[in-house]
Amino acid sequence: MNRHIKKVAVLGSGIMGSGIACHLANIGVEVLLLDMVPKELSDKEKAKGLTLEDKAVRNRLVNDYLTGSLKSKPSPIYKKEFASRIKTGNFDDDFEKIASCDWVIEVVVERLDIKKIIFEKVDKYRTKGTLVSSNTSGIPIHMMLEGRSEDFQKHFCGTHFFNPPRYLRLLEVIPTPKTDPKIVDFFMQYGARFLGKKTVLCKDTPAFIANRVGVYSIMSLFHTVKEMGLTVEEVDKLTGPVLGRPKSATFRTCDVVGLDTLVHVANGLVENCPDDEERDTFKLPDYVAKMVENDMLGSKTKKGFYKKEVKDGNKEILTLDLETLEYREKQRASFPVLAQTKEVEDLNERTKMLFFAKDKAGEFYRKTFSGLFAYVSNRIPEISDELYKVDDALKAGFGWELGPFETWNLIGVEKGIEVMKENGKSPAEWVSKMIKDGNKSFYQIDKGVKKYYDQNAGEYKVIPGTEDLVILDNLRDSNTVWKNQDCHLVDLGDGILNLEFHTKMNTIGGGVLQGIQKGIELAETDYKGLVISNTGQNFSAGANVGLIFMMAVEQEYDELNFAIKQFQDTMMRIRHSACPVVVAPHNMALGGGCEMSMHADKVVAHAELYMGLVEFGVGLIPGGGGTKEFAKRLSEELKEGDVRVNRFREKFLTIGQAKVSTSAYEAFDLGYLREGIDEIVLDRDYQLTRAKEACLNLYNKGYSQPVKEKNITVLGAEALGLVYVGADSMEHGNYISEHDAYISEQLGYVLAGGDLSELTEVDEQYLLDLERKAFLDLCTKKKTLERIQSIVTKGKILRN
Repeated sequence: MNRHIKKVAVLGSGIMGSGIACHLANIGVEVLLLDMVPKELSDKEKAKGLTLEDKAVRNRLVNDYLTGSLKSKPSPIYKKEFASRIKTGNFDDDFEKIASCDWVIEVVVERLDIKKIIFEKVDKYRTKGTLVSSNTSGIPIHMMLEGRSEDFQKHFCGTHFFNPPRYLRLLEVIPTPKTDPKIVDFFMQYGARFLGKKTVLCKDTPAFIANRVGVYSIMSLFHTVKEMGLTVEEVDKLTGPVLGRPKSATFRTCDVVGLDTLVHVANGLVENCPDDEERDTFKLPDYVAKMVENDMLGSKTKKGFYKKEVKDGNKEILTLDLETLEYREKQRASFPVLAQTKEVEDLNERTKMLFFAKDKAGEFYRKTFSGLFAYVSNRIPEISDELYKVDDALKAGFGWELGPFETWNLIGVEKGIEVMKENGKSPAEWVSKMIKDGNKSFYQIDKGVKKYYDQNAGEYKVIPGTEDLVILDNLRDSNTVWKNQDCHLVDLGDGILNLEFHTKMNTIGGGVLQGIQKGIELAETDYKGLVISNTGQNFSAGANVGLIFMMAVEQEYDELNFAIKQFQDTMMRIRHSACPVVVAPHNMALGGGCEMSMHADKVVAHAELYMGLVEFGVGLIPGGGGTKEFAKRLSEELKEGDVRVNRFREKFLTIGQAKVSTSAYEAFDLGYLREGIDEIVLDRDYQLTRAKEACLNLYNKGYSQPVKEKNITVLGAEALGLVYVGADSMEHGNYISEHDAYISEQLGYVLAGGDLSELTEVDEQYLLDLERKAFLDLCTKKKTLERIQSIVTKGKILRN
């Protein structure tokens, strides 16, 4: 019997409760969000003459929490309108409404006694067969079952989301011995495909998997920092993006999460893990204990490892000196190996260089990884029987690009053991046995399928749930049919090719354009279609503006014109190829990355999509067909009775204000994605599989090569008047600079199709020529070059 989730009750509306409610609303589910009734009136309520019986008062806590969550940045909701799917109430008046819900999730304070009271009421009002779960981060799940009905116990488990629920992919599913296995299977599948989570099945052990290992890693660092005499800045430099981890690295993450939260988990592990060989590591170093004592908990108390101060009207970030516990000015962190790896884009290669470095940074990595490798090996089978779950949990819950076992595998399992012994650590017995039996790695790729080493069976097994997924990392080595320095063409099977590019920030230059052309050429002759997707942190940050800057500064305008035309021609090749082309963007798809998507037959977008034509910010207009495409879409969207200049204004402002979507859903609203053609996938792991299916479907339907558009209606002078008057008034009102006004006029000229006296039908090439001419003109302007230089050298947008 198929189970459908249409309505969910979320009990508890704090940061996590409201965040979970918002993410459920994101996927189209109706949500009932409940919390306590206030015990006394606020000053505002007293002033209004309200009483404790008024509904506004009784729902104040839940409404305030939800409102605060919706105002927070980054937003927990894909689209503002989605918040209407959440209805609020309170535990006293509305609890019986959970009878209409398919799933009830508890997100109240971390106290077992309070949770038991909540679950007693849930058992009373829920409909038989309703799913029930707890979002606890550490309380043993089985302890919540006492006194509950048999049906409750059968349908109950832990579902531990990570904060913020929209953005952190991990969902730990923790069954009890009483949980029906079918319920576990449902949550694993529903969490992945519908909620977009990396679902990890956990044992009911203290802190489950991610926090058990992640908090060990942080606590170990707390001790290592003092032993090696490292500064806060040095550790955050060494444990951030250079290692494939978030920008917040270690100490900034602690400030964001709250030192008290971390300490709470660590103390719980000291108390509940008496047999953990690293139990002492979870005990607080003196300086951390003093920080807690002095209320230096991070962002929530406005001081932690970092502190923000305002001096002479300027914000300044100060850093904590771990010796004196006094704040000082930030110091630059510098290590020889960081300079050596600066241009190494490949994380695997960079990680090996960092680990084996001869400087103090290398010593730090070998020491910390030795502890981590030993710790995770000793947690098998305590917290998980399968090692891949540890990697999945750390990557999805803590934002690591490489899990502990993956990193160890990269270094070499035997080499890792050698380094561990040099640092006074040793692996679990099963690892030594694995090596002795001739199995030299934790993972292996077999015919495009990734397998993990199962220490119980003593053999390699397919990772469950990946059998039917198309995974680029598993195919790249065996199925690459063509490559250059910037990209790979990989055969996905069933006649579909995938173009993957891997430049810095996945910017688009000559190598990527060559790859697109080659991919379409091969797909047209020997395959059925082409997908463009990659495994980078971002799909693409756009065209290589550094290259544009160099040509413009050198006044190599003929070369620049050729480069822009090559870009335009490649985008048009995507549009008018004889085979279907599907683009699958994720995270950032800016500038040229957005233009590439806009020219595809279909876009299969990940829900977390930050898409936009942002060229205005560097003093340019979209020059790779983006401006042309907006003019074309305006023509297609115009209906009888429309106020044409109003529709024109919408398109103009989207580009002129460099609007970027905060989700794939907003990308539809902004006109970057097309209703009825493009689609959204929440599960990042499934995105390429779906893109391949979509490409194959287009081919199987009988794909016809699109003809070039010759009847695009442009508004000419009718729209230009709006542009010139608007730019002039904005400049005179000091809202925009003189150069902003000039760029606006150039953008308006192209979007309007030029200074035409009446509505005129033009073709795509006419608009592309206008677009390229305006782009080149702007590249000759000093102020545009200053803007490009600022973004290239400082990463900052300059307004001049």
